[in-house]
Amino acid sequence: MAADPAPPAPARPARGQSAPGGARIDRPIVLVGLMGVGKSTVGRRLAQRLGLPFVDADDEIVAAAGMPITEIFERYGEPYFRDGERRVIARLIDGTPKVIATGGGAFMNAATRALILDKAIAIWLDADVDTLVARVKRRETRPLLKGRDPRAVLTALAAERNPVYALAPIRIRSNASPHQQTVRAILKALNA
Repeated sequence: MAADPAPPAPARPARGQSAPGGARIDRPIVLVGLMGVGKSTVGRRLAQRLGLPFVDADDEIVAAAGMPITEIFERYGEPYFRDGERRVIARLIDGTPKVIATGGGAFMNAATRALILDKAIAIWLDADVDTLVARVKRRETRPLLKGRDPRAVLTALAAERNPVYALAPIRIRSNASPHQQTVRAILKALNA
């Protein structure tokens, strides 16, 4: 008796092929923005809509280091983590179309930022501090918030980082609405 054939794999756009809505995706899409803005959640959903692979740079750093990010910060400090982050993102931006969610500080590194702006489609997910505070309170794994007031930290980070995130050619507001609305806004911007 013959085995049933495997179900067909989901259609994925070939390099340079038009994705849903007509966007031509010929390189990685990189999501940047503050912690809690939804880069990972939105990234997964965006990748699914586009039929592209999704990669979370933080997950790749954890896999490469063999320890959680909080432990990397505690043992080796933030500069060590940022160097590893830079190397991982450089490896991920290999010209292959995919969606990459970065950590909140990744785009602050000049070399990483230049690589993203040159070799990828950079999208800044932006949200107000109230939205970010509500989201980050759901997870206890953010080393920059450990033992600190999330509102104060996020307000300071926004003041420092938002002018740099603004270098991304696409800016999408992420608010308290469902992440699917953010995905739709990204698809619209990609098709513009």
